[in-house]
Amino acid sequence: MSRRLYLGFVVLVLAAVAWRLSPRSHGTAGLARPPLVRMAPRAPGPAGPRHGNPNPPAPADAAIADAPSELANNLNSPAGDIHSDLRQLHEIFVAYRGAVHGDNPVGDNVDITEVLTGRNALGFAFIPKDHPAINADGELCDRWGVPYFFHQLSGEEMEIRSAGPDHKMWTADDEVLTP
Repeated sequence: MSRRLYLGFVVLVLAAVAWRLSPRSHGTAGLARPPLVRMAPRAPGPAGPRHGNPNPPAPADAAIADAPSELANNLNSPAGDIHSDLRQLHEIFVAYRGAVHGDNPVGDNVDITEVLTGRNALGFAFIPKDHPAINADGELCDRWGVPYFFHQLSGEEMEIRSAGPDHKMWTADDEVLTP
């Protein structure tokens, strides 16, 4: 009997170790939303020259989904607020990572917006190219029309900053989601 108990314990420990080391699902159903954090202003980094998008484009033969994505339907909706917009963007990044089985897109706002609108390995637009939150320069903007600032914290964590109602980045009314 003690040998069976010992074997059962060993199997349980091995299962726990395997579960702990396995990659996690990126779904968020039932999980608490990341908190919105109001951060002190900080100066932006030096502006460098524009560069090409570092993310790989969709293959030429990639099948584009016929149905448009509904992930961004409520982005900048009058029924919501900046907090719901930031959470929705966070969910879009979670969906992107889960779909491509990889990390967040990298680059500046234009680069990231290109990836989320279909310039990715799947050729899938997580946000429609004609979404009203995308300005004429191809930047994803907050509800006040100011481009978001995306700060890659790690492969799976993206800080999202809105300039807030004063339309000026790096001031006290900025809204920031840090997962």
